[in-house]
Amino acid sequence: MLPELTPEALHARLQSGENLQLIDVRQPEEYAFCRIEGSILIPLGELASRADEVPDDRPVVLICHHGVRSMQALAYLQHRHEHTNLLNLRGGIDAWSRRVDASVALY
Repeated sequence: MLPELTPEALHARLQSGENLQLIDVRQPEEYAFCRIEGSILIPLGELASRADEVPDDRPVVLICHHGVRSMQALAYLQHRHEHTNLLNLRGGIDAWSRRVDASVALY
């Protein structure tokens, strides 16, 4: 089982001021349409060439539309780059929009 957190847990951690890095692995057009404030875009297809941009000194939350691509990204970074600081946003930005921040557009 790969490490996940719920949208509510992510919201609580952000509200507490925890130093998290949010990485969105969706496509640029998806990211342009809606995103969680403070996230950076590294599309899944670019992750192998941009893995050095993923910090290993603080928790990193990986985000996609429903949590599938971000789980793939997490597995890749764990197994190929030995990251141990990764969390997947369960349900992705869709769950975030529905359960935490309705101002983030649904698609």
